[in-house]
Amino acid sequence: MTRETYKKELEAQKETKPNRRIRIRLLPIWLRVLIVVFLIVLAVTLGAMFGYGVMGGGDAMEIFDKSTWTHILDLVNKEE
Repeated sequence: MTRETYKKELEAQKETKPNRRIRIRLLPIWLRVLIVVFLIVLAVTLGAMFGYGVMGGGDAMEIFDKSTWTHILDLVNKEE
């Protein structure tokens, strides 16, 4: 293939190739990451409140007390 035919083929490909659209994101990636982290924290908090309050029979707001988590960690790390 000669140079001229190669150049002609490239030009033909450029003409037939559709122009690429530039995508403008509504939410930047860093904001998406923050939203996902926030939703994970929210899900864990609500899950702990449900588990401790409804299933455990305690007050759901007690999950925010340090003494509750100290008690839970003592039960988990109990040495026999």
